[in-house]
Amino acid sequence: MNAYGEMSHDDVQLVKLDVLRREHRDLDEAIHALELSSRGDHLTLRRLKKQKLHIKDRIRQIEDDLLPDIIA
Repeated sequence: MNAYGEMSHDDVQLVKLDVLRREHRDLDEAIHALELSSRGDHLTLRRLKKQKLHIKDRIRQIEDDLLPDIIA
């Protein structure tokens, strides 16, 4: 945060990253529970897995934005 109590771009990205990681973990748990259930709906599983992949892509984008490119 700066002197005015505002969050920097990186601070905002870190908060988003934390939220996305939690969503990703929650989806993983939901998928696992549905797979163990004998009544697992294949369409729902497919949608959850697709959503999980989308979140994973967003996580990688933010991580790439936060980590500077280092040329060796």
